[in-house]
Amino acid sequence: MTHGRPSLLAAACVASLLVLVAGCDKDKKGVEPPAELVDLKPTLAVQELWDTGVGGGGEKLRLALGLALDRGVLYTAARDGEVIALDPASGRAKWSQDTKADLAAGPGVGASVVAVGTSDGKVIALEVASGKVLWKVSVSSEVLSAPLVTGDRVIVRSVDGRVHALDALTGKSQWTGEEPVPKLSLRGTAPPVLAKDNVVAGFDSGKVIAFALASGDIAWQAQVTTPGGRSELARLADVDSAVQVDGNDGFAAGFQGRVVMLALDSGQIWWSRDLSSYRAPALDDTQLYLATADGSVVALRRRDGAVVWQQDGLKRRGLSAPAVVGKAVLVGDFDGYLHWLDRDSGKFIARERPGGERISMAPVTDGDRAFVIDDGGRVVAFSSGAPAGR
Repeated sequence: MTHGRPSLLAAACVASLLVLVAGCDKDKKGVEPPAELVDLKPTLAVQELWDTGVGGGGEKLRLALGLALDRGVLYTAARDGEVIALDPASGRAKWSQDTKADLAAGPGVGASVVAVGTSDGKVIALEVASGKVLWKVSVSSEVLSAPLVTGDRVIVRSVDGRVHALDALTGKSQWTGEEPVPKLSLRGTAPPVLAKDNVVAGFDSGKVIAFALASGDIAWQAQVTTPGGRSELARLADVDSAVQVDGNDGFAAGFQGRVVMLALDSGQIWWSRDLSSYRAPALDDTQLYLATADGSVVALRRRDGAVVWQQDGLKRRGLSAPAVVGKAVLVGDFDGYLHWLDRDSGKFIARERPGGERISMAPVTDGDRAFVIDDGGRVVAFSSGAPAGR
């Protein structure tokens, strides 16, 4: 089954509904407003290091243009086609390249290639060192998640349920995998991730599927969320976020479903907990952190999924996926705020508002540094360390 135009329009409507639920329209009757932010006395010192603009234009399109940090370089891409490599210490551009395309996803970065996807189903590969365009190829439909660049492959997930393996040097197709798409789905697709010799991705059917990197053969599949209910809306069960991989363990979350811990060699589900999310969890050594569909931030114990704490002070604020930075968990919201939460307790310990645009994409972190891009294309770097006042 392929994803035709009616499904894309329906998906856009569902995405709009989610924005309403998140509280972006405060005047709609019957929709609860977003949680009001309470005054906060910071207990964590946060410093803005630099900021730069990389171009917007996609604020209303629910794009997947984020940041990627690889080998000491920060990469970003803009809707208008610009791909930029930044120095993470200063924010200065190392190089920029105009692809002359309507970018919708990426960047994904590997040893020699930076890859981005477009709204009209193209994949563009650039040279890491210079930004020179190496190749452009068409895949079956819109690309709305960051490509995976690994070894000699660029792995791309398109919105029609297909996974494409392309040669990293030439763009030539190596194999294609597919999972049928329901009549109605959320706007978005789970980015593929590498788990040893497999490519793992979530699908709109509620499944996580592992494809052999070399051949595309299905190694295993796991049903994270089972569609239920009488209406198409009630049956939404998308796994729209990346599976988080750590050694032999994987962690995945589904909309209107569950968060699960998977064995990456077999797909066996070790534990599950009923929580709805379309954002990827973040991990540390002992816990995982999840932004739920209704705006709670929840910490779960990794070994058994037990709830450690739950912070409900950001409900209906349309949260980004969380990220672990130092001793904190960091999330962005629909109003452009960044919130630092204590990893042990879930208490708010710092807050910043670098701009007024929504923060949809997960922050990228490196030790105590965090890099954030908002939907208007503003990139901001922060450091956090000692308790405030010291």
